Amino acid sequence: MKDADSPRSTCAPARLFARTVPLALATLLCTAAPAQADPAPFELTGPDLRITVTRGQQTLPIAQVPSLAEGDRISVHAALPEDQGLKFLLVSAFLRGATNPPPKNWIAIADTWKSKEKDKALTLTVPKGARQMVVLMVPDTNGAEGALVDAVRGKPGEFVRASQDLNQASLDHSRLTAFMGAIQAQDNTGPEYLRAVAPVLARSLSIKLNEDCLSKVIEMQASCLLENKESLVLNDVHSSSLADTLTGTPTDLALQLSATPEAGAGYYSAYIGVARDIARIFGAFSNPQFGYLPTLSVRRDETMSLLLNAAPSFQKPKSVMVTALPAIEADIPPQLRSTAKAPVCIARPGALLPVEGAPLVFSTAFAHDMKVKITTASGQTIDVPVTPRADKGGYVITGEALPSAFTGSMRAQLHGLWGFAPFEGPEFLLQRPDGNAWKVTGDADGLVLGRDNEVVLESAAPSCVEDVTMQQRNGGPKALEWKVRDGNRLAFTVPLAKAAPGAVRVELRYQGAKGPETLSLRARAEASRIDGFELHAGDTEGELTGQRLDQVQSLTLGEIEFKPDGLTREGAVDRLRLVAQGGAKAPDTGTAGKAVIALADGRSLSLPTRIAASRPQAELIGRTVYPGPSAPGARSLELGSGDLLPDNGELVFSIKAAPGERFDTASTIEIATTGGPVAARLSAGKGLTLESQHVMVARLKAADLPAGTFGPLRFRLVGADTAGDWKPLATLARLPRIENLACADNKSDAATPCTLSGRDLFLIGAVSAERTFAQPVAVPPGFTGGSLAVPRPVDGKLYLRLRDAPEDPVALS
Repeated sequence: MKDADSPRSTCAPARLFARTVPLALATLLCTAAPAQADPAPFELTGPDLRITVTRGQQTLPIAQVPSLAEGDRISVHAALPEDQGLKFLLVSAFLRGATNPPPKNWIAIADTWKSKEKDKALTLTVPKGARQMVVLMVPDTNGAEGALVDAVRGKPGEFVRASQDLNQASLDHSRLTAFMGAIQAQDNTGPEYLRAVAPVLARSLSIKLNEDCLSKVIEMQASCLLENKESLVLNDVHSSSLADTLTGTPTDLALQLSATPEAGAGYYSAYIGVARDIARIFGAFSNPQFGYLPTLSVRRDETMSLLLNAAPSFQKPKSVMVTALPAIEADIPPQLRSTAKAPVCIARPGALLPVEGAPLVFSTAFAHDMKVKITTASGQTIDVPVTPRADKGGYVITGEALPSAFTGSMRAQLHGLWGFAPFEGPEFLLQRPDGNAWKVTGDADGLVLGRDNEVVLESAAPSCVEDVTMQQRNGGPKALEWKVRDGNRLAFTVPLAKAAPGAVRVELRYQGAKGPETLSLRARAEASRIDGFELHAGDTEGELTGQRLDQVQSLTLGEIEFKPDGLTREGAVDRLRLVAQGGAKAPDTGTAGKAVIALADGRSLSLPTRIAASRPQAELIGRTVYPGPSAPGARSLELGSGDLLPDNGELVFSIKAAPGERFDTASTIEIATTGGPVAARLSAGKGLTLESQHVMVARLKAADLPAGTFGPLRFRLVGADTAGDWKPLATLARLPRIENLACADNKSDAATPCTLSGRDLFLIGAVSAERTFAQPVAVPPGFTGGSLAVPRPVDGKLYLRLRDAPEDPVALS
């Protein structure tokens, strides 16, 4: 008897298909290997199958079918060479779960060597209740049909698991193949090629990138990037969901073993560990007549080519090649996201629509007949073909030039088919020049010498600008940096710190244009001008208004010195914030004097200044939030701290007047968001109630604030002549409508996610099973779905981090 660890032969007979491995190579592959060795990669070429799927009146090649459906009609042919010397049986089996054997009429057999087409091919209809489908190829042997039928019906769980793993591994393999093909096709004459394209490929196909390889010499970069290729495939949620078809609780010992860490799960991806797992599972019912050999599938149009990780045996035990067809389930289109941070210019052919989130659109043909629907401002539409390019990170617009009417800013949306189902991708904003001249917003002669000046231009297609240069007098051209703003504006800075007065020539060049467009601006010298200095009694800061205030270095009022702390410009007026040094405060109301202003050029200006009345001050002493009623069918949320005001709630707060001050019927309170304009004004009888001359109670309904208001709120007390300082009040948060939280009955399995469903789920930033958010599940920005996979609650509550109030999680019981 042989020792369990002794080498065992994996040799196959020399005769294989004419299209599989040659005899010499097969002999080399049949060397003895230890029984515990890692499985070989799927690099042996097996036979081809020719498969089409018909749903209703539409027929697709197998390469375009991500999933099957009940009632689909499937045609399967074995595409064997003309001189095929070995007879093969083609066996198909529909499955309906690990613990529910299929009926005998769900298993079909074809003799591939028969002369009649109907006898050597499989013509199938997906039966009601089927969940998976596998195809087996086995050398013809007397009694093979019965043995295979008994194997499938006797242990359906093994074939269910094989279908799941082989589908997942084939999808992963498609991404790896696409990555390798693109890397190997690179041109070594372009030194920077791989440095630019490899990160894009890796991001598009969800492949791990060894960035150290890009620092090597050019000749070594490609081979370095492809080292340890089996470990390059990263997990992809969408491809996993397509292959996740295992239902029911497996009861077979071999099937349970394959899911344990000791057996390899958790340490290897499906692509790496599929041969190990399935070999272990199939080993549970191998017999002297047959051994089961898993295969990966490579799909091109109607052809499904099989890849083997070991040479098949045509002697007992004969190899049964097992391949999986797509799962029988609803089509799951990918969640494709736009990564465009600005409008996309389509002035040149081959414009790119950048996307991410679905590697399979680049490595498979599941998404087909893809187009982009372009809609002009006037409502005209046109469909333009697009081509997926993993090396560019998106879809490239192909076809002829657009009609002349399609100019300016245009809306666009990707669409096509995902298998048989309509598929809509993300939306984009496209731009194309319309031939009209640029328009300057604001004062065209407003360039001021001695500082940098921002210039904002309007045009139909600012995203199509290729470069911006400026030139003054006899000086040479100088390149300027620019950015697109608000979709139709182009902003750039003209540096005039050391320039002379006169005309400034600005040239803008569109992509693909023959020549630049020219603008003539004028730079003028402007003397500093001081309009006034506003300072209130007790303040530690004031505001200086005028022009050319960037030249101000300090302001001195009596013994107090003020220093600049922020310059803003509103039209032609500069506003300079000045802060008192050493914590000094402005003197009493009515004090008059002269402020001395020191300028950068050494000059000084004097300004008569009078201290204004002190600002009204108040202290927040109480605050209560009253949540509004939940919408019909929605579940209530626990808001936690009293700092959170829901968008359907009411905030009641009280303030106390500062010492020496009193409230009266003219007192008002203003509410605003941080950095925003006043959103609400409360007055006596309209949200304000005087408890006494020193205490006032305010009521603020979230519904009374302007639409679109959210985030931290602040308040200030407004007196007869002036307003007090802004102080924090509460955080206004828009709440999602949670309708249901569904979890599997197996409460002990904490790894099984639950499903959270409702509306406006994009208002959630992250979800966690514990209050500390140690392992949160992030919700993508702009999420439009109606359900989310969330972790199972640990203490009976699920915690939500709202986008409007990330510091104050709410709880769902």
